[in-house]
Amino acid sequence: MNALVNEFIIKLKKRKIEGSKATAKLTAEVLRSCISQQRLPHTNQAAALIDAIRTIGEKLIAANPVELAVGNIVRRVLHIIREEDVSLTAAAVGGLAVSAGSDDEDDFKQDDHPGLSAAAVAAAARSTLRPPSLQTLLEDIPQSTAAPHTSSSGGDSEGKSKSADKNTASRKLKHNVIEAVNELIQDIATCHEQIAEQAVEHIHHNEVILTLGNSRTVMEFLCAAKEKKRSFRVFVAEGAPRYQGHALAKELVARGLQTTVITDSAIFAMISRVNMVVVGAHAVMANGGVIAPVGMNMVALAAQRHAVPFVVLAGTHKNRKKNNMERNWCSEGIDGRPLGSLW
Repeated sequence: MNALVNEFIIKLKKRKIEGSKATAKLTAEVLRSCISQQRLPHTNQAAALIDAIRTIGEKLIAANPVELAVGNIVRRVLHIIREEDVSLTAAAVGGLAVSAGSDDEDDFKQDDHPGLSAAAVAAAARSTLRPPSLQTLLEDIPQSTAAPHTSSSGGDSEGKSKSADKNTASRKLKHNVIEAVNELIQDIATCHEQIAEQAVEHIHHNEVILTLGNSRTVMEFLCAAKEKKRSFRVFVAEGAPRYQGHALAKELVARGLQTTVITDSAIFAMISRVNMVVVGAHAVMANGGVIAPVGMNMVALAAQRHAVPFVVLAGTHKNRKKNNMERNWCSEGIDGRPLGSLW
């Protein structure tokens, strides 16, 4: 496990991984391997797993602080662990309640085998749901509801049963977390396709689209609309000083789109002819702002001035919001004010 993490850290430090999508996918795969190989204690399994993933995540983030997708995926995995732990806890408490109900029904038939009372179920629920503390460690099921101790052999079998239950719970937690991480990896791998599927609903005939930078998400979005027989024109700002717009324009022309490259200084003059601004982003922040290529603020202000819809396309691995983690889109303005809407 350490060798896998160290190898990935070296790749992050040397910038050998290009693109947020590839970085996010590899991060999720590394964390999945760490989860599968992590040994969990018999108690506080979720807390131990969270501590292990947090420690690894801090190392990954420190290796390349500029790539925000790494931190986003680490937080997503930590959120998954907490969700699965809550689900298993709720299922366990529900099982106790069902068992108590069945035992109460048996009490009407035979009184020599008392079942769990409501107080016992409540105590078990409190000790399961609350974080570990001195009070929860001292609390226990009342002695009157406990099963009578018959023999030492019975105690040994009971201890073995409890140990087996703990091992089963550990495997169940890891299995559920790994399944959820697999879904996250699949979501990252198909984020471009999921976003491109919505292009035909938002780009119409004879529209003029303005974009800035060189985003593969934007390229797939525009090409998907072209494949659906939409006829439109694209203005691409060159994006000085790196001039990434030239590379995007070449790709769009090769895919058969009507494309015109304009200088950054001409954006404000051309914005009145534009029906929609479609751009990519490096990250979507919690307040609705975005981290984007140089010049994006100028484009956003021009679009706001002329009331032009401003749309930011980003996968969930770029979303740093604490809520609505399932969104594949974000259409917020640079300063957090909505300039356009896709849903």
